[in-house]
Amino acid sequence: MMTGITGVGFAPLIPWQAIALIGGIAGLLILFSAFRAARGTFLRLFSIAVLVLALFNPRLESETRQPQPDVAVIVADESSSQNTGDRREQLARALEDVQEKLAKFDDLEVRVVRGTETEDGTQLFGELNRALADLPKDRFAGAVMITDGQVHDVPAPAAGAPDAAADDPEPAEPNAPLHVMLTGSPEERDRRLVVVRAPAFGIVGKTVQLSLRVDDRPSRAGTTVEVTIAEAGGPATRALLRTGEERTVEVPIEHGGASIFEIEAAPMANEMSLINNRAVVTVNGVRDRLRVLLVSGQPHAGERTWRNLLKSDPSVDLVHFTILRPPEKNDFTPLNELALISFPIRELFEIKLHEFDLIVFDRYVIRFVLPPAYLGNISRYVRDGGAVLAAVGPDFAGVRSLYHTPLGQVFPGLPSGRVIEQAFRARVSGKGRRHPVTAGLPGAATGDGESAWGQWFRQIEASERAGVTLMTGVDERPLLILNRVGKGRVAQFMSDHIWLWARGFDGGGPHAELLRRLSHWLMKEPDLEEEDLRAIVDGNQLTIQRRSLNEEVPPVTVTAPSGTQRIVRLEESQDGSSTATITVEETGLYKIEDGTRAATAAVGKLNPPELSDLRASPDKLMPLIKASGGGVSWIAEGLPDFRRTRPGRTASGNDWLGLVRNGSYVVTGVRQAPLLPALLFLLLAAGGLTMAWWREGQ
Repeated sequence: MMTGITGVGFAPLIPWQAIALIGGIAGLLILFSAFRAARGTFLRLFSIAVLVLALFNPRLESETRQPQPDVAVIVADESSSQNTGDRREQLARALEDVQEKLAKFDDLEVRVVRGTETEDGTQLFGELNRALADLPKDRFAGAVMITDGQVHDVPAPAAGAPDAAADDPEPAEPNAPLHVMLTGSPEERDRRLVVVRAPAFGIVGKTVQLSLRVDDRPSRAGTTVEVTIAEAGGPATRALLRTGEERTVEVPIEHGGASIFEIEAAPMANEMSLINNRAVVTVNGVRDRLRVLLVSGQPHAGERTWRNLLKSDPSVDLVHFTILRPPEKNDFTPLNELALISFPIRELFEIKLHEFDLIVFDRYVIRFVLPPAYLGNISRYVRDGGAVLAAVGPDFAGVRSLYHTPLGQVFPGLPSGRVIEQAFRARVSGKGRRHPVTAGLPGAATGDGESAWGQWFRQIEASERAGVTLMTGVDERPLLILNRVGKGRVAQFMSDHIWLWARGFDGGGPHAELLRRLSHWLMKEPDLEEEDLRAIVDGNQLTIQRRSLNEEVPPVTVTAPSGTQRIVRLEESQDGSSTATITVEETGLYKIEDGTRAATAAVGKLNPPELSDLRASPDKLMPLIKASGGGVSWIAEGLPDFRRTRPGRTASGNDWLGLVRNGSYVVTGVRQAPLLPALLFLLLAAGGLTMAWWREGQ
């Protein structure tokens, strides 16, 4: 508490307007007296002034003041860039030292706030401004930021104080210094990979162009650096880049959906961190109209099921041929009634064969329409990456079976020659419950129960000689078999009665969903891979999903952007996959591996600004430091001392940082006393008038 006279106040006895009127009239009379050179003019002026002052009632005022401590804010940068080198240890040591030194000042309150990290980088000034939101500006002594200098919400000095975020509606006044204590070292070396341009979409089967640049700090222009570009689990593309120069690199888009490319530049000598040597680019692969060839061997009740399904997809270009009249048919039909357009065998199965994404054989029977050489072309087409779907009928079990052609080499089902004609309900096999083509189909049987699907009445008996059986029919015999052959894929339906589901017979079944999944698996859609490891990010939740036909799924290793690893065990879910969800704290690229497969996931922005430049530097903060009169200190070169300074004085030196002593206080009471007693005013006025009368009478 402090008490003392602080000034003189007035409490007029009558309104001040009346006092002014009285004083004005008296002043005019005094001027008239002075004009007439009357004696005692100055004595009358003295008396009137005393009377006017008495009417104003002057009083001495004294205040009781409560001193208020100043507030200093320490902002600790705990972003992921502080994981580089020994910065985290420097931060902890500096924070403890600053708190200990500032605690020695009795008139100083210390507040400690932690910076946040968002997709837009390190946010320190927003936290600082929130810490000062309830503080009068005349109590702010200054701010001390312990950071590596990579701050991404730095406001412009002209927009307000150094303690106001750029998006803050009411920035504080620049009345206190901003000091920065830097972690890291001024001698740090770093290499950065920059993705200048990358497309969001690409056509499957073609390439996209990525524009890349490698920057070295300190600059070493002209150095050749090897850069590798690889999709998870795929082969790597290598390119040589010269530092500081932009170069375009082409990468292939091999499948639909998201393709995540990890790009990595070779490290430089004595580099401080390899985190920003990597970048991630996501390109969504889209197909430029799927071309499907449907060949129907002969008309039958279910022929339109395939045609309707494929025609209903606007992204499919369908070419459909039905063999109505085989060459060996000999009748008396007039020539002018026969089709004038012949079956373009050579064009379809030799010249343009590889332009098709999928070939469907619907109850095709050998009638010497397709020579064996062309069927051999289809077999090679599959091995080179094509896809074939065969829905077989009774003829597949006979001598005219498509299995007895060169195409039979890629079929996974070996016909026994028997056609089973009896009612049955299709069931999903054990592996089918885990395969994405059949997992979770509506109405599928669970356990040993019966499925809710409608009955079929024909199945061609076959044994599985390759691939995997997803659905079974009579006595658990294979009904739907899938196989990979070379780079391509083959599927076999050992029945031609799926059209009964399409007609809704006996309740029908999920024919549209099953055929859609099946055709997309044949065309290598990533979402339908049976052996797949992927990661999905939702905020700070990382969901890991592993699909496998094996019952035992090994644990996965998750590697964070900082290099730390953790083992995560997966649990089986209802859709046949094994999943786990973990909480992640770091921003950047995560790698997930299980020993055989690998996946990547980007938390936050794919190439976050937090990792774009890892070198410690005061450059971003220097305009604010200079505008506020603050200072910069490298923790690696020694911890500074702290002093209290007067407003407007220098706030930093070679080995010290200053915090302003504002001398703020709160008035808790006010006392008033008359400047002079009323009797004294009366005696002075009367004495003056008496002396004026005496002087005038001489």
